[in-house]
Parts: sequence; structure tokens; C-alpha cells
Amino acid sequence: MALSTARSRSLIHHHHLLKSKLASLGAVINQNCWVPHFTDHHPPLSPSLPTPHYLRNPDAIPTNDANPFLSHRFKFTQAGKRLDLIGNSTDDTRVLNFPGGEVKFTPEMKFIPQSSMERIRCYRILDDNGQPITNSNFFQISEEVAVKMYSDMATLQVMDTIFYEAQRQGRISFYLTTIGEEAINIASAAALHFDDLIFPQYREPGVLLWRGFTLQEFANQCFGNKADYGKGRQMPIHYGSSKHNYITVSSTVATQLPHAVGAAYALKMDGRDACTVTYFGDGGTSEGDFHAALNFAAVMEAPVIFICRNNGWAISTPVSDQFRSDGIAVRGQAYGVRSIRVDGNDALAMFSAVEAARRIAIGEQRPILIEALTYRAGHHSTSDDSTKYRPAEEIEWWRIEQDPVSRFRKWIESNGWWSDEAESKHRTTIRKQLLDAIQVAEKSEKPPITELFADVYDVPPSNLFEQERSLRETMNRHPLDFPSDFLF
Repeated sequence: MALSTARSRSLIHHHHLLKSKLASLGAVINQNCWVPHFTDHHPPLSPSLPTPHYLRNPDAIPTNDANPFLSHRFKFTQAGKRLDLIGNSTDDTRVLNFPGGEVKFTPEMKFIPQSSMERIRCYRILDDNGQPITNSNFFQISEEVAVKMYSDMATLQVMDTIFYEAQRQGRISFYLTTIGEEAINIASAAALHFDDLIFPQYREPGVLLWRGFTLQEFANQCFGNKADYGKGRQMPIHYGSSKHNYITVSSTVATQLPHAVGAAYALKMDGRDACTVTYFGDGGTSEGDFHAALNFAAVMEAPVIFICRNNGWAISTPVSDQFRSDGIAVRGQAYGVRSIRVDGNDALAMFSAVEAARRIAIGEQRPILIEALTYRAGHHSTSDDSTKYRPAEEIEWWRIEQDPVSRFRKWIESNGWWSDEAESKHRTTIRKQLLDAIQVAEKSEKPPITELFADVYDVPPSNLFEQERSLRETMNRHPLDFPSDFLF
């Protein structure tokens, strides 16, 4: 108990020191910046107004601290010691200081409804024609950033086409596309800083692309050759790069969420000017890790951004078979996490929401949940045929009419930043570079089989030595059953 108390005091002291240091973060806020409306947050501001005092000073940001759980975080509460009376002395004005905060009583038996009458609205900037909606508020982006955002989204489309074809030709074993979700990938990456740690699911290669991961590096991973950072031990598209602060993809759904929270808490304790960002699909919210991670983040006030790609399908399971709540954003509020719903097919809205979320997460040292509404316009993976469980016409409508890449292209073209000539040149160049990268990756040597038994133990145990010996004997007895370039 003494040790626990000492640790708590230390954490409290560190927390207050950190808040005073972070008070200076507002100096980097642009005078014309705007913060989208988050659930449990203030209303949107006009972009013409000066930066409000609470953006210049994180300690002054309104946090709805009427929430007793925030104000009593580190206070010892004596439950049942007294009944406070407010106003007159009727029973429904009594307040009891339960552990966690004061609660009013009421003589009326009333159940909280399962959902509100109106669904949480979706933050959007660009209409279907790529034009800003009247009176829309968003963070301005430069021509350079906007062109790179579009170029990377177009590159993702070329990558998906060629790698998907390579899998169908039997050249790689597996692939998974980002069709329909390019804006979530690239726009969120553009709003983050390089020091922010990324904990991806498996449909976020665009974040790596934005950070400088080359086409050759993508090809090396998909072909599992000697240059692959994972040494050929991961499935294709399970990318990872320490130099890009991108944690290696894990197939197990939602396990990255609590990892991201733990890492965010470490950044907080170190006083780092950074946050962690974790991506997941709507299916991931059906896992226990999602709920544990949100509660963990809220209680520890960790600077982590949860980005849910609510694309309507967890492989073949529709959202209607997953939950009865109003999507994902409402769940954040239940755990005390500030949340927002965004049009995931609108690159400007995604950029602005993530930009604002990062400032809040670091400035206030709190988690943020972003629900990006979109539609998976491709099959779940090369192992899936989604026409077996949803109409092909529906897929085609979303792929063409709600394509986030086309919508953003219309916007940059209206600004005079892009043209048909630039489009043709870019796609032709990327296609050639990627085909060349595949040729190189395909011809490169595979990692030696011994790498299967490395990088886990400092001193390998005897059972691993036995497994390696057994595999070597099997390969010697049946050499035709193994590729000729598989060497010990």
C-alpha cells in the first residue's frame, strides 16, 4: 500500500508538471485554425475569428468538468457520510457523494434510452462534386500538401491494382486493398507528425507511403525476400518499419489498441510532444480489446487517437449484425472519450478532424476517438468474394459515385493545382516504378531458413534447436517439395 501511494503521488506530481509544460503548445496554433465539433466539446468556431484563449493555453480549454469522475480522479471519497441539500428539501434535490462523485436523486423511475432519437451528425467539408459546403470550417492546407495528398492517394490505387493482379497470377500469396478508404489513409497521415507512433490494422499502407516508405520496400515485404524488414516471416501487406514509427501489422484483430494506449501513456510520462495513433475497422470494436483500450486510455488520460474505419463490413458481417448502438462515436462518450464522426470519403474533413484531434490529445493529454464513415469498395482480401454477401451494384455505386480520390481531385483541380496531364504522367510513372520494383523483389533471394528460429530468444532453447534439426532433415529427404532458393 505504501509503495502504491508513493507511486500515485509521483504520478500526480509528474502530471501537474507536464500540464504546465504543455501550456506553451498553443503558440504554434494558426490564427485562422478551427477545431471540428467533438462530442463533449465546444461548438465550432468561425474561421475568421481569432484563436480563442483555450487554444493558446491548454489549461484553459473547456472540458465539461461537471463530470465528477474527472474532478475526483485523485481524491479520496468518503461515501455515505452526509447528504447535501440543494435548493429546497424535496427528495429529488438530495445529493449523495458516492465514490467517483456526487449524484442527484430522483423519485422518478426512468431508464436511459438505448439510443438518442437523432443520430450523431457526420462532419463533412466537400460535397459529392468536390466543392466546399457553404459556411464549412476546416484547416487550410497548402498547394504542396494538397498535391502530395492526392498523388499518394492515386499511388495507392495503382499499388492496389498491380499487387492484386500479382496475387491472382500466383506471384504473391495474399493481398488486401484500400479501395474506397484512400482518404482515411492519406489525409490522416498528412495531419500527423513523424514522431507520432502508428499502430495500424492492415488497411493503412497509405500512412507508410506518406512517411516515405518506398515502392521497393512495399514489394520486398509482399514477396518476403531478403530485403524484407520482417525477414519473410509475415504475410504480405503486414508491413512494419521502425524508422517510420510504424509498428508491424498483426493479423489478430484489435490487439494493437491496448498497445497504442500503453505506448501513449509512456509518451506522456516522458513528456514527449507526440501521441500514438491506432487504426481499426468496425469489426474491431466487437473485440474486448477495443473496450479495454478505451477505458484504459480514458482513465490514464493517455494521448492516443483512435481512428475507426467504419466501412460497413467486418469481412462478411454487416454492422447491423455487430451492434445496436449509433455506430462507434457514441461508444467513446460512454467511456469518457471525446469523439467525432467524420465523412471518411472527404479528405479535407479527415485532415481537419485528425489535425484537431492531435492538438487536443497532446495539449490536453486525453484520448480522442474518430469514427470515419466510409464503404469498403473492394473485397475484404484476395481470399474473399464480397459479391456472395452484398450486391455487386451496391459495390459499384460506392466505388464510382463516392470515390474519395475523385472527389479530392475535383477540389485541387478547381484550385488550379492539378490537370489531366499531371494525372496521366503520375499514374504512368508510378505504374512503371512499381512493375520494376516487383521485378527486383521477385528475383531477390529469400531469407535463410535459419531466420525462422532467430530474434526471439537471446539463447535459443533446446526445443528450437530440435525443430531446426528436424526441418533440415526433412528438406534434405524431400528436396523437390521445397523451393530451390530456400537455403539454410
